[in-house]
This record gives sequence, structure tokens and C-alpha cells, in this order.
Amino acid sequence: MIKNFIEEGNFEDTGFSYTLSLISGRYKMTILYCLSEFAPVRFNQMRRYLKTISDKTLSQQLKELEADGLIHRKEYPQVPPKVEYSLTERGESLMVVLRQMCVWGKEHRP
Repeated sequence: MIKNFIEEGNFEDTGFSYTLSLISGRYKMTILYCLSEFAPVRFNQMRRYLKTISDKTLSQQLKELEADGLIHRKEYPQVPPKVEYSLTERGESLMVVLRQMCVWGKEHRP
């Protein structure tokens, strides 16, 4: 099926391409995995989990995931500000794919 789209030059129209567009980015899959395991997660907790990510990059990746409807951002009206992130139903449905990647990696890791 994908082969036919590629041969016709319509790879961008495939579900595979769309899924990649949602999870492409150095940290997006890791952010989604973290939220599936530990949700809700606050910004600083996420930064500690990812270790090498800058605040700017984490903020950008979270905004993109939120715009794509994969995560939910809940802001509490308090001082200091408190914000928590969690998966939406749509984001949770994508975890099936990411968990299968984990299984595949575990089975094929040298």
C-alpha cells in the first residue's frame, strides 16, 4: 500500500507520513512515553527526566504536541504558577504504536 503511494509520488498522503509528522522531533516520542508512564507531569519533572533538553526546546516540543492534540496542558491559577501535562485520548491511542516500537527494540536489540 505505501509502495503504491511512493510510486505515485504521494507519500505525504499516507497515514505513515502523517504519523511521522506528529512524532518527528528529537524528544517528542520520549515526551509522549514519559507522559504515558508518569502523567500528570510538571515541566521541571519532564526536564529532569529528559536530562539534556533545554527549556526552550522542551517548551517548543510541548506546544507542538499540544497543538496536534496529543497532550493536554492544565494550568492552575496560583503563585508560583503550576502547569501539568498529560496525554489526551488521541495521544494515548498513539501509545499503542510507541509501545510496539519498545517491544520490537527489546526483541531485536543486539
